[in-house]
Amino acid sequence: MSAVPGLDLLPEERQQRILQRLHAQGRVLAVELAQEFAVSEDSIRRDLRELAARGLCRRIYGGALLHAPEVKPLLQRQGQDSERKQLLARSALGLLRKGQTIILDAGSTNSAIADALPRNFDLTVVTNAPDIAFRLMERTDVEVLVIGGRIEHRIGAAIGAQAVQELRRVRADLCFPGTCAVDIDSGLWGNDAEESLFKRAMIECSGETAVVVMNEKFGADARFQFASLHQIDHLIVEHDALESLRRSFGQQEIAVHRADRR
Repeated sequence: MSAVPGLDLLPEERQQRILQRLHAQGRVLAVELAQEFAVSEDSIRRDLRELAARGLCRRIYGGALLHAPEVKPLLQRQGQDSERKQLLARSALGLLRKGQTIILDAGSTNSAIADALPRNFDLTVVTNAPDIAFRLMERTDVEVLVIGGRIEHRIGAAIGAQAVQELRRVRADLCFPGTCAVDIDSGLWGNDAEESLFKRAMIECSGETAVVVMNEKFGADARFQFASLHQIDHLIVEHDALESLRRSFGQQEIAVHRADRR
């Protein structure tokens, strides 16, 4: 039996392994795959072209990404993977200090953070999400500042010029921007241009930025960059996030916090 793995695989078998790698990591690089399978980069590029033609990935320079998952309306996302989101939310609470002003972006994971906010911390929560404001409305120990503007129903939040203008009048200690995709090279990405502008404004008016990330967001495909890696201070990941990913982000001087197991 040959010791060189690439020589033992038919192209279809190699493509299946590449697809498995894509689902595990969200992205692949042609040069790394060529070395791993002991084949030429041209062979890998042909594999990626065929996978892309079947709608299984999106080609990028030097490799491929998984297609961005369909973004469902917020109300549909609220009940999905609730336990995973609660575990991430509990880990995020460790960043809070009494008396802080925080910005909570729209999103089902940030809704879980709102539900889990500690009592008697005298927090001020700034949000563009009616859902989050409603969850905190009866909390007498939390002051809620709602950012107004045009409500985008799919996102479940106010976005647009009015919302950004109102947000720029705020100075916060910590913000939690939601994200559709996280890339180790280029940072945070979203799928809506106006929403991404709002997220940029969140980061610009906050002392620190914390990003709570489910595993499938790493290496996913999204269209609008709203933050580079050097703008991220904290990354909260699931307990089973790949060690290589955690190590890579830690090397970027980002504090990586791992959520508890179920």
